[in-house]
Amino acid sequence: MKIYTRTGDSGETALFGGGRVPKDHPRVDACGAMDELNAFIGHAMGVVESDHARMHLSVVQHDLFSLGSHLASPAVGAGEKGPDLPRLPSSRPDEMEVWIDEEEAKLTALDAFILPGGSAGARALHLCRTVCRRAERSTVCVAGEDSSALFAVKYLNRLSDLLFVLARVENHAAGVRDIHWQQEP
Repeated sequence: MKIYTRTGDSGETALFGGGRVPKDHPRVDACGAMDELNAFIGHAMGVVESDHARMHLSVVQHDLFSLGSHLASPAVGAGEKGPDLPRLPSSRPDEMEVWIDEEEAKLTALDAFILPGGSAGARALHLCRTVCRRAERSTVCVAGEDSSALFAVKYLNRLSDLLFVLARVENHAAGVRDIHWQQEP
């Protein structure tokens, strides 16, 4: 099987389970943002210092692939059978809250807005967080038409919180202070 099919040369792409849509369709945009997020997380895994962060990020990468397959599938009407999709990690947002609480216990209380930056690991995780927020916004557009995408919105919202906390932990572990935003006088 060749990697190129030429079927997308006209600006359309196939959805998982059937149907074709323009490549600028909201569902394709959400899938692309999810794929981009997964790539950024793969990059971050190579620069973070924390084994805990790498472990969490590894789980997230697999989850994002599953979420992406659901986003790439057209909405199924009543009585219709859709494609066979991987199981969604329904308990993961709750698990991420536990991870966040465990990681936050290593930090001082947050008393200011934090600017993205610091150690290499923190910078990579802040980039992941901003890409995650974009993926969330794209997924909200899909959820407006397909309520099955609401879980992905919840997942991405929790993930962005986790990425923020992991970035702070990376700075803390590296002995680098978070950069506090200061309003100009």
